Amino acid sequence: MCDAQIFTRTVDVIANDNLYAGAGRINITQDPRIDTLISRSIAADKKLGGMEGFRIQIYRSGERNAREEADKARAKFINAFPDIETYPLFEKPNYFKVRVGDYRTRLEAAKPLYEIRKVFKDAYIIEGEIINFPDLNKY
Repeated sequence: MCDAQIFTRTVDVIANDNLYAGAGRINITQDPRIDTLISRSIAADKKLGGMEGFRIQIYRSGERNAREEADKARAKFINAFPDIETYPLFEKPNYFKVRVGDYRTRLEAAKPLYEIRKVFKDAYIIEGEIINFPDLNKY
């Protein structure tokens, strides 16, 4: 069985149907091969189940009570930042981690990091995570 490849054009990626009075229009003139590259990139991201991006790590420990402490850190985070998604992780041999957010760039992660560090002093940005596709209308 073969899945049909969906072809995505640049114009479809940046289309905005919510034009308001006085809004300008963009006319894109480009080599058609760019659309092929965009389609391949989108297909590869879908195969991964997300896209490569950044998250913020708020907790990491391998101590005896690390699972309970990770759960406490996650609950505290959800209380303080209910709009940011949390991801509890376990890494062998004995590390429990809590990472938060889905950010496409380091710059996107920097602003929430500043706010998060007010509550979680040791929080830092993690690069190379497979993140969920962020809602582009949010930014």
